[in-house]
Amino acid sequence: MSVDRRHRPSATARLAGVVSNSAAGRRVAALRDELRTRRVPLHWTNMFGVIAFACVLVLFVTGFILMFVYTPSSTRVTYDGPYTPLAGAEMSKALQSTLAITFEVPGGLLVRQAHHWAGLLLPAAIMLQLAVSFFTGAFRRPRRLSWVLLFGLLITALLGGWSGYALPDDMLSGTGLRIVEGIVLGIPVVGTWLSALLFGGEFPGRIIENLYPIHVAVVPALLVLLLAARARRAYLDKPAQFAGPGRTEERIVGVPVLPNLAARVGGLLAIATGAIVLIAATVTISPIWLYGPSSPGDASAGSQPDWYTGFLDGALRLVPPGWEFEWLGRTWTLAILIPLAVVGLYLLAIAVYPFVEEWVTGDHRDHHLLDRPRNEPTRTGLGVSGIVFYAALWGAGSADLVATHFHLTVESVVAGYQALVVLGPVVAFVVTRRVCLALQKRDRDILLHGYETGRIVRLPGGEYVEVHGSVDAAERYRLAGPVAVHPVNARPDEDGRLRPTERLRAALARVFFEDRLEPVGPLTRDEVVAGGRTDEAITHTAEARSGAARAGAA
Repeated sequence: MSVDRRHRPSATARLAGVVSNSAAGRRVAALRDELRTRRVPLHWTNMFGVIAFACVLVLFVTGFILMFVYTPSSTRVTYDGPYTPLAGAEMSKALQSTLAITFEVPGGLLVRQAHHWAGLLLPAAIMLQLAVSFFTGAFRRPRRLSWVLLFGLLITALLGGWSGYALPDDMLSGTGLRIVEGIVLGIPVVGTWLSALLFGGEFPGRIIENLYPIHVAVVPALLVLLLAARARRAYLDKPAQFAGPGRTEERIVGVPVLPNLAARVGGLLAIATGAIVLIAATVTISPIWLYGPSSPGDASAGSQPDWYTGFLDGALRLVPPGWEFEWLGRTWTLAILIPLAVVGLYLLAIAVYPFVEEWVTGDHRDHHLLDRPRNEPTRTGLGVSGIVFYAALWGAGSADLVATHFHLTVESVVAGYQALVVLGPVVAFVVTRRVCLALQKRDRDILLHGYETGRIVRLPGGEYVEVHGSVDAAERYRLAGPVAVHPVNARPDEDGRLRPTERLRAALARVFFEDRLEPVGPLTRDEVVAGGRTDEAITHTAEARSGAARAGAA
């Protein structure tokens, strides 16, 4: 009797066939095929995005673990845990649970420190992405929305870091919350109402219970939405690239997304995640057991906020004392209003800069080729001045520590930072523009005459010249210089009137485009040889002179 031994597919194989033949399966297969042919240029600045994603990944995993042990409650209890120096101390359940995570939960200290370190590194990675996008012009059309989304990620990361900073309810975080309360109360008209809403009553109120939902629900949801929206924009827009052989606004030169880019990103993601865990295992951060429990009437001497909020603290310290006045029956404290206005305008300027530059320059084209910072001296000068302004505010947040460490008076240190925050951006803008123009002139000289090699040769006529090395094709594209652009002239409207906004636009355009060098397009090798003392040029000159000498002798 014969037995039917025909091969029958397994249940998983049949399920895979059903999924692949479905509409969703076909879309996934089409996306996979597209990613295998889609090219993406490689550059070292791409690693900042991967590091930021690694920080988000570590934050989500460690935060999910901490949720099961942490108690978001301001209820006062007496500590009876294993840390003897705090035995019998009165504290909140929030601090008690945080100490339990640190000393009683296996691996709890590692998880908590990894969460904190990832929260510190995430704003740094996003700021570096913003800086790279700004100085290379990656924020221009069609990526203006990507810039806004990246800025939104930064604000969300700052909100998540600040809300998580207060949750342990130790002395350091309590000092920071007391400063926040003073700032909120200093806002005229609505300050008292906002303080009651935030703290849930008299300080400290229910601040832990109010911040916990923001930290574990609102911030993660915003991060996921912003990351998804930015990934979608990156998929729809062409990847930006620097100029090079074969690279144009329409043609991308790079590696396929699958499997090349995916393997590189996966490897860097694993390295970054491992580095964060290694730092958490070896470097102590936020030793709350040394700070002790929070107390409304006490403050830590020399306390400093996390680095990413230091510029906010510095803005408060730089306002001279006594800046307030009476108006409408209320006291208007400029020591609070001016820092809030200055920081708010600074952040707003960062968010809207792509739209402002497009309006000033009148350039509404799509750009897929990146700029070298030196080729846009005005934009680079603005970026450096913004960094100097931020650095001055950030440094002022530690004015007291600077005074104690260098044996200076606090007043002199604050006065120095006040001068730096006003004059520093102006000096940085002027110096950066001149440096960019000098670098452009140097690139032009190399492009036209080649590299100096230090080799001195003697021509048949007795002349000594230096041999210049020729520039290869890739270097010629890199040194080609800025694109030819011209300021936008003021244009009257339909009624023939020249509006003030149009005059302002024309004036800003003249400032933006002034002192620009005329571009030099990519030169051929023959043009480089003809313009400089390369080996070929010297040989050609020597042969020409020898020929001329023989002709004269004949």
